[in-house]
Amino acid sequence: MRLLRNNRGQGMTEYIIIVALVAIAAIAGFSYFGKTIRNQTAAMSESVAGNQKEAVDAVKAAQTAAGVAKNEAGKGDRNLKTYVEGQSAK
Repeated sequence: MRLLRNNRGQGMTEYIIIVALVAIAAIAGFSYFGKTIRNQTAAMSESVAGNQKEAVDAVKAAQTAAGVAKNEAGKGDRNLKTYVEGQSAK
């Protein structure tokens, strides 16, 4: 009987680990895709809210960001140094 009580917390611990891994993956995805995914998310939320003009603007911004990201992809490796340099140039 005592062994059964000790195993109850194991399921919750596994669940927490899975949720943490999903959260880390989501953060990594948002970080990797940057402005494109942020603008697409903004477009979805504006569309759900009924703000069609703002949603169209956000979609256009996402398309622009995707085009910039595509052009940047051919310029070599991206790392923290190139990210910081790119931010200071803006």
